[in-house]
Amino acid sequence: MSSTYATIGFIGPGRLATALSRALAGNGEHVAAIAGRSHARAQALAERLPDCEALPAQALVERCELVFVTAADDAIAATVEALDWRPGNAVVHASGATEISVLAKAARAGAAIGGFHPMQSFSDPDTAIASLPGCTLTIEAEGALLSRLEAIAQRLGGRVNRLPPGARARYHAAASYASPFMLALLDEATRIWASWGASREDALAALLPLLRGTLGALERGSLEEAITGPIARHDLGTVRKHLAALDQLGGRHGEFYRLLAARQLEIRDDASSRPEAMTRLIES
Repeated sequence: MSSTYATIGFIGPGRLATALSRALAGNGEHVAAIAGRSHARAQALAERLPDCEALPAQALVERCELVFVTAADDAIAATVEALDWRPGNAVVHASGATEISVLAKAARAGAAIGGFHPMQSFSDPDTAIASLPGCTLTIEAEGALLSRLEAIAQRLGGRVNRLPPGARARYHAAASYASPFMLALLDEATRIWASWGASREDALAALLPLLRGTLGALERGSLEEAITGPIARHDLGTVRKHLAALDQLGGRHGEFYRLLAARQLEIRDDASSRPEAMTRLIES
């Protein structure tokens, strides 16, 4: 391994830092120090890593060459502003939506700055560690730091996505569709099941195998090939029944269905082959 930015530290011992630091240490990287507002939490994480100690944040900056700032997004700028940086440091945040310009104080002091965002959920660190191989790791950096972060991604078994300046907010918004918004879709389905008295547990037990089947089909093919159902089949009669039933429920159930149906129609059919009758029905 190159000695460039070899010694790693984390400021902010939350779930992301817990997963990423353990994964790095397990793949031969030297995570030397952990810092945080809670020394007890920093100490608890440091004790899980070989040759690692809990330090005050400034002492970590002086000890470590590559510093991951894994504080909450709104706290990244204040965390960086409160510390004295130096040439030879590299400062990287792990936020998806935050521009690396929040690391400006470090850059003015001669430190390299960048972003390193794993596109996955960190609600459970053990699950996150197991999911890192094959995960997309979005990197924004230049020069030696870019090379170092790409090497880290390779060690973790991840896929590298390079992000240009100014794109972080829309990149992070796109990720919402594959995780929290998917849960919103399942919530909508469970509410419909509740209309005949079924429990949320019953609904999810029925729907999760369907979801897994769809994801499996997507892994083997394309979005277009994975789509099934009455809209893909241009089954006007069934879609008409769906809309009538959902409109009868009230609320925004019919509106939500129409919005998603319109996008599904766009995925499966180009403008020239899109059935006009289906388009009119969805837009009604």
